[in-house]
Amino acid sequence: MKTSKNEVTLRGFLGNDPEVNQYATDKSVARVRLATNEGYKKSTGEWVNETMWHNLVFWGKQASSAELNLKKGMLVEVQGKLVNRSYKDKNKITRYTTEIVVETSREIKEAEPEAEQPAEA
Repeated sequence: MKTSKNEVTLRGFLGNDPEVNQYATDKSVARVRLATNEGYKKSTGEWVNETMWHNLVFWGKQASSAELNLKKGMLVEVQGKLVNRSYKDKNKITRYTTEIVVETSREIKEAEPEAEQPAEA
């Protein structure tokens, strides 16, 4: 029997320090944006570099660790799962978002030729 799995791995630069919210004495969530770069050559021969921004979410102990260890500009690799959710904004309009709920993360310390700082969001 074939099975499917919701799993994603991303490597990129953090766009901000984690923003942490406490929901109870033992429940917290941290949110941070991650930029990934992808380059390709157009048919004209011109190189194009595109930056894509991803919303990362850390829960519980992962949130505490993210708050202590992750800083804007760091090159990190994260593994987790994609989650689509909706919410109502302050004007009661339904918004939809896709997030990566992070299960593991690590800083990448070695310099990599393709690792290029993203444009500001």
